[in-house]
Amino acid sequence: MTQMTQATIGDSEFDRDTAVARREEGVYDIDLSAGWTIINAVNGGYLLAVLGRALADALPHSDPFTVSAHYLTASRPGPAVIRTDVVRTGRTLSTGQASLFQYDEDGREVERIRVLASYGDLDTLPDDVRTTARPPAIPPMEQCFGPQDGPAPVSGSSAIADRLMLKLDPSTLGWALGAPSGKGEMRAWFGLADGRDADPLSLLLAVDALPPTAFELGISGWVPTVELTVHVRSRPAPGPLRVSITTRNLAGGFLEEDAEVWDSAGRLVAQSRQLARVRLG
Repeated sequence: MTQMTQATIGDSEFDRDTAVARREEGVYDIDLSAGWTIINAVNGGYLLAVLGRALADALPHSDPFTVSAHYLTASRPGPAVIRTDVVRTGRTLSTGQASLFQYDEDGREVERIRVLASYGDLDTLPDDVRTTARPPAIPPMEQCFGPQDGPAPVSGSSAIADRLMLKLDPSTLGWALGAPSGKGEMRAWFGLADGRDADPLSLLLAVDALPPTAFELGISGWVPTVELTVHVRSRPAPGPLRVSITTRNLAGGFLEEDAEVWDSAGRLVAQSRQLARVRLG
């Protein structure tokens, strides 16, 4: 029997599908892959990783520390152009902004997403940690369930699931059985399906790759992101990640999702908050 080779950082489907080609200084081309779509729209975490890669090339520092994105219109698979601007460069941090554009049916350029981010070098950060945060309690992976264990929750939503290793905590899967808990929680083991280990750029995907917490609130359908801010706190250790996402407030047709990402060494490596729109009724 032939054993599959585990993909490595820099040589994986995620790396190929987020690779940008520099056309000129500050301008990058990419073909957004259909493999990272949900209901035909490109996943917001994948898009964040794409723009994050362009900014890593444009700025003198390579690691995202904080990335804030506003999602203006839904991105579709296909050609796109990214334009970056260097806002400030310093010894420990550099800041830049980037926007991703596509063309609509009438040939007009449309801005899809706009990002402001600060980058640095995660390897230079001190080891001192003072925290009350604790990793989420998730059952062992063999006791959790992935998309392959049941039907897709929403028609057409399985493309991205084929590229992920997702094992969801059974206590957050009531929605899949027709009995949502009402708690607005989602927890899972997370990785890439080809075995590639996590790095700072893939953490930008991890915070937005689980099913929406709205499912556990008894709401189905697309939950488009309006704004997403990610803080990368440390370079992740090899191995699967634990991701926990919580919603405490749904009001006026919007909800927040607070995410934590923990690595195999038990360190909090990324945090995020996003505002998302919910289609009620």
